[in-house]
Amino acid sequence: MYTDAVEVWGQPEVGGLLFTCEHASNRVPAPWRPRPADRRLLRDHWGYDIGARMVTRRLAHHAHTAAVLARFSRLLLDPNRDPADTTLILRSCGDEGEPSFNRSPDYQARIRRFHEPFHHAVDAVVRMGRPRLLLSIHSFTPVWRGVPRKVEAGVLFDSYDDLGHRWVEALRSEGFSAEANQPYSGKEGLIYSANRHGTVHRLPYLELELRQDLIRSDRQAQQVARRVWSSICKAGI
Repeated sequence: MYTDAVEVWGQPEVGGLLFTCEHASNRVPAPWRPRPADRRLLRDHWGYDIGARMVTRRLAHHAHTAAVLARFSRLLLDPNRDPADTTLILRSCGDEGEPSFNRSPDYQARIRRFHEPFHHAVDAVVRMGRPRLLLSIHSFTPVWRGVPRKVEAGVLFDSYDDLGHRWVEALRSEGFSAEANQPYSGKEGLIYSANRHGTVHRLPYLELELRQDLIRSDRQAQQVARRVWSSICKAGI
């Protein structure tokens, strides 16, 4: 199922897993018309989480369940941020430029068009499938501010620490250089979407971060998804 804001892939397995991907797309629909400088940002990590959409869909395939994926660029609005967060809509991407379509954004209009429909879709799928666990899938850049990142997979959590550490160990058994709350920490409020739906529905939740150079192509993403799925099975989550 597709709408302007969200793609629901597959069918939820009752009592199974549910996957979400908040930064699945770099799509900028009308009425916005990206300029050449905007397109450069949209192709990069500023625009979306490279490889995350394919990994999410493959994981849902392996689990015989559903995935809820955003269909708009995180530059238009970040569904992994609280609507009150100052980074909900980025006016600047640092030294790399400023999105032309964010110079005078209508925050409430974008929240109504993108943020609310995405999260309403997650709520609807949770109610339909009553999953045992919500897993949010993301990716991160291999180099940040000139410093290479050695970690390949990070499990982010603000609660469910035992569950998170168990998955880290299972990822390591699949050959990943994996760490807990790296390269970002869920305990610093950086897993808004998973926390929101897990809390509302009293559902355990974790977020997975994968390094983008490992999943840049569809073939790579499919191979990594198989290893991640194996780690999920090993962790018994």
